[in-house]
Amino acid sequence: MLRVDHGVIQTILVESRRKSTQECCGLLAGREGVITHAFPAENVAADPTRNYELAPKEIVRLLREFRAQGLEFLGIYHSHPSGDNVPSPRDIERAYYSEAVYFILSPRPDAAKPVRAFSIRDGSVTELEIQLVP
Repeated sequence: MLRVDHGVIQTILVESRRKSTQECCGLLAGREGVITHAFPAENVAADPTRNYELAPKEIVRLLREFRAQGLEFLGIYHSHPSGDNVPSPRDIERAYYSEAVYFILSPRPDAAKPVRAFSIRDGSVTELEIQLVP
C-alpha cells in the first residue's frame, strides 16, 4: 500500500487538467515512505503531447531542494492526455529509477481512476494501491 498526502493528489490532478493537451510531469518526495510533496517540472520532450522528459539539470535542482528540505525522492509523475493512464512501452523502457513509484494521471473528467501508481522494475509493471492520508 502506497501512502500519499491527499493534497499531493489534488495538486497533480489540477496540473494535469490545466495542461490537458500536453503531458505534465514532475517529481514526488516525502518522509518515511509517505509522499507529501509534488514538484512540477517542465516537460522538455520533443513532442510533449505524446511524451515526457525532465531536463537533467532540473532533476539535479529538485534533488538538491529535497535534500535542503529533508525530503526523500519517492516518485515521478506524468500524465497521459489522450490515452489510458497505464504505463506505455516507452514508460516501461525509460523507468530508470526502480525504487521510485510512477504515477500516471488522466486529465479526462470521465476517467475511472484519474490517478494510478505503478512499480516498474526490470520491465515488470505492478499497480499499487494508493492510501490517502490527511
